[in-house]
Amino acid sequence: MYKPTIGLEIHVELNTKSKMFCSCKNEPDCQEPNLNICPICTGQPGTLPVPNLEAIKKVIKVGLALNCEIAKKSQLHRKNYFYPDLPKGYQISQYDLPLCSNGFLELRNGKKIRIRRIHIEEDAGKLLRSQDGQYTLIDYNRAGVPLMELVTEPDIGSSEEAKEFAKQLYLILKYLDVSDADMEKGHMRLEANVSLSKNGELGTKVEVKNINSFKFLKDAIDYEIERQKSLLEAGEKIVQETRGWNENKKQTVPQRTKEEAHDYRYFPEPDIPPFEFSDDFIKEVKQEIGELPLNKFKRFKKEYGLKDEDIEVLVGNVDLGNFFEQCSSEIFNWAKEKELQNNIPPDKQKQLFQLCCNYILSDLQGFLREKGISIKDTKLRAEDFAELILLIEKGKISSKLAKSILLEMIQTGTDPHHIIEEKGLEQISDENKLKEVISKVISANSKAVEDYKAGKQNAFQFLIGQIMKETKGKADPQKIRELLEKELRDYK
Repeated sequence: MYKPTIGLEIHVELNTKSKMFCSCKNEPDCQEPNLNICPICTGQPGTLPVPNLEAIKKVIKVGLALNCEIAKKSQLHRKNYFYPDLPKGYQISQYDLPLCSNGFLELRNGKKIRIRRIHIEEDAGKLLRSQDGQYTLIDYNRAGVPLMELVTEPDIGSSEEAKEFAKQLYLILKYLDVSDADMEKGHMRLEANVSLSKNGELGTKVEVKNINSFKFLKDAIDYEIERQKSLLEAGEKIVQETRGWNENKKQTVPQRTKEEAHDYRYFPEPDIPPFEFSDDFIKEVKQEIGELPLNKFKRFKKEYGLKDEDIEVLVGNVDLGNFFEQCSSEIFNWAKEKELQNNIPPDKQKQLFQLCCNYILSDLQGFLREKGISIKDTKLRAEDFAELILLIEKGKISSKLAKSILLEMIQTGTDPHHIIEEKGLEQISDENKLKEVISKVISANSKAVEDYKAGKQNAFQFLIGQIMKETKGKADPQKIRELLEKELRDYK
């Protein structure tokens, strides 16, 4: 039985205003080639790099969020290799003195994936090959962009764990506002080291590159596990190499044999002195870290009692999660003031919070997706949304009416009471009024009544529809069902 051993290497472009060692604009997605370049980031003779302190702080912030030890003394190194998009002929990176080391990220099941190191370096440019393959152009806009590299220990045991690690790291980067982390644009690039072990003996490691989505990460690891397993079962050896993920063919393909650290001839960067960080500096960076995704997930579970899948969406969308909390605060204050003072039953609270969550994740999020906008782009206020939820809960409006009212609230910023009064939308819950409508519908639809008596359930839904039509959708659905059933039982 073969056991997978997986480690991840993740590169993240940091969202600083300027590049890592010069004052050029940090805009790696710039459409005009070679616009944001200067003698420093293009490696001109006689130029001297100046480290970007903001980029260093961002890496330290990530390290603190991931429980790392922060180096009091750190240093940059030259990583020597020739490639056309590396204008200096070497990359300024880090070797044996990274900014952060010995951390961990906790998965939802409590398993801790150890983090070996997180260091700072500079990105390379882009090679743009012609369609006919006759020539290659180089765009140096990305050259010198601040790049963070994170390396895990080989603690990951499955593609699912690797996917969860990457997704959690993505959220942490977004919460800390250190990177846009857009994988389609290359802001966050994933690499997996995969080997198979048997009887406790580690196998040969294969690195898989060119992974730009969580799904592809899982697919690439699964494919590589099966590929290595097939080779080993056939009596063949695994070659230590770098492979790429071909998303069209759904397979890994050979790229080159794997380099070792000595191949890069690391040595200390002579143009930049070593760094020294005080306790006060590290404390100052730590104070900038707010609530992190996993802590938020646990808090939402404890405070609001929501379903796990709903919490995951709210934690994953910072704006929606914040809006839910604002609405929940308004709902809680209303319930505390109007209902039972300081003794609100937990079940009542949970019911209100879940109702609020349901409308946010269904109707509100559906509208935002349709329009391609954020909650911040609407005129909707949390106190008005909370009021709408309370009107639904108290039976003042039906869920059908709530949808149309919410749509107008989003577009106009009007509060729900004003919309209901202006359009006469308040739900009819008076039993006497509803009985009058039900009697009228029964009298006008004797055939449907007979069908219902004969056991045809569709006839009951037809009668419900006629009642809703007669009341213009303002009847309390639950009440009319109860009253109609009673009327039909007594009907002769």
